[in-house]
Amino acid sequence: MDDSKKATMVLVMNTFAFTVCFAVWMMNGVLITFLVDNGVYAWDKADMGWLIGIPVLTGSLVRLPVGILTDKYGGRIVYTILMLIASAATFTMSLVDSFNGFMLASLGFGISGASFAVGIAYTSVWYSKERQGTALGIFGAGNAGAALTAMFAPALLMYFTDDATNLDGWRMLPQMYSACLLVMAVLFYALTHFKRVEGGHTKSMSERLAPLKLLRVWRFGLYYFFVFGGFVALAQWLIPYYVNVYGMTVAMAGMMTSIFSLPSGVIRAAGGWLSDKFGARPVMYWVLG
Repeated sequence: MDDSKKATMVLVMNTFAFTVCFAVWMMNGVLITFLVDNGVYAWDKADMGWLIGIPVLTGSLVRLPVGILTDKYGGRIVYTILMLIASAATFTMSLVDSFNGFMLASLGFGISGASFAVGIAYTSVWYSKERQGTALGIFGAGNAGAALTAMFAPALLMYFTDDATNLDGWRMLPQMYSACLLVMAVLFYALTHFKRVEGGHTKSMSERLAPLKLLRVWRFGLYYFFVFGGFVALAQWLIPYYVNVYGMTVAMAGMMTSIFSLPSGVIRAAGGWLSDKFGARPVMYWVLG
């Protein structure tokens, strides 16, 4: 198989893996709302906020070390291990029965959010700078996984709980997500190919962290904090918001939330293409208005 075909296969598998990981990362927005709305746990809004936010925090904090590991060992092995760890932690979610248990399990499966850092680095090494925007935009379309969870997780919860008559059936949802991650990890390792940043395995830690000295890195990080951070926050919080403020069912709230999150995938792919055509800076200023 030539490098062009390998690159295409890596991009396809990266995108599917990111979609699955992102769907898992957003699980608590639906699951915690369902459990509280049906009286399974009497958590207040602050408790819900912690449980919904903890996976996002984990995924954000581990992105830097996971990105460093990707440069050093390559995206194929790092992505596979990440999904296996996230799969085990997601399964653990189905075994807990207390607030602290949910917190610890959420901290664990939140590592699925670091898939973005692995996928970005792993995709980039397969494409030239002139095509990276388009490739990364296609990969980034995987954040539509948030919409998939919002649309289908409520219906799955109703199915697993026999229309809320057997509420302990909620445990099947994290078990199903865990199985999806496990299958995805196996397929990903089997169908992708080894490649890493040239010289990435020989750099010292100070060399790896050198970009942190650049103001541009912090500026773009700030843009990302507000733009993508706002997207993730709304993808999670719109569901309990619609339920609590408008009295919607969790299923209806999920459908309404998916209307917000689903278009982001198409927009990302288009944004990547525009970055290749016009440059990242003008496109970023256009997006920020």
